[in-house]
Amino acid sequence: MSQPKAVVLLSGGVDSSTVLAIANAAGYETYALSFRYGQRHALELQSAERVAAALGAARHIILDIDLRAFGGSALTADIDVPKGRETEHMASEIPVTYVPARNTIFLSFALAWAETLGASDIFIGVNAIDYSGYPDCRPEYIHAFETLANLATKAGVEGTLRLRVHTPLIEMTKAEIIRTGLKLGVDYGLTLSCYDPAPDGAPCGQCDSCLLRAQGFAEAGVVDPIAERH
Repeated sequence: MSQPKAVVLLSGGVDSSTVLAIANAAGYETYALSFRYGQRHALELQSAERVAAALGAARHIILDIDLRAFGGSALTADIDVPKGRETEHMASEIPVTYVPARNTIFLSFALAWAETLGASDIFIGVNAIDYSGYPDCRPEYIHAFETLANLATKAGVEGTLRLRVHTPLIEMTKAEIIRTGLKLGVDYGLTLSCYDPAPDGAPCGQCDSCLLRAQGFAEAGVVDPIAERH
């Protein structure tokens, strides 16, 4: 009996890499999807390629969408990336690193590929615990998109597929995510989380993503291989 197929959104960071490993462990044949969307940290795509290869994705596609045309985010416009913030401050407001409608855009492409593949399942590494500021990481948003997916596709309308959006990390802390990934064989030395890395890929160590990553590894009681290398 052939494996069911799943599309996995893969940025190359800790969360999405862990999700790819989870989908593999659940028995899916995985199809990794990444985006070159004009992000200042496009080096993450090299990490995504390494992770997809290491975890045995059946195929990895990197799509080009230039969201710099819209701007509106520190990741896609000439806006400074916040540095050195306390965790409480990060969660108190929607941060300037929020890219307008990004998860909706990404999930729409994932949905198109899933329908083409005959896949019922999409995996995304959203998390509502460590980063409560992002509106498109909430469970109610994911449920709404899943409803849309089944209304907006030929497969959903004809009933040939019941499309599901899986969010295995949504209620996990960063430390729990890291422990889960390590059990599943994720090499976090291949990943990149930094929003503002140096040209050689060295993390800045002070952006929100770097700080949350460092906190996660510390709470998990393991050494971050990226920090060790740099």
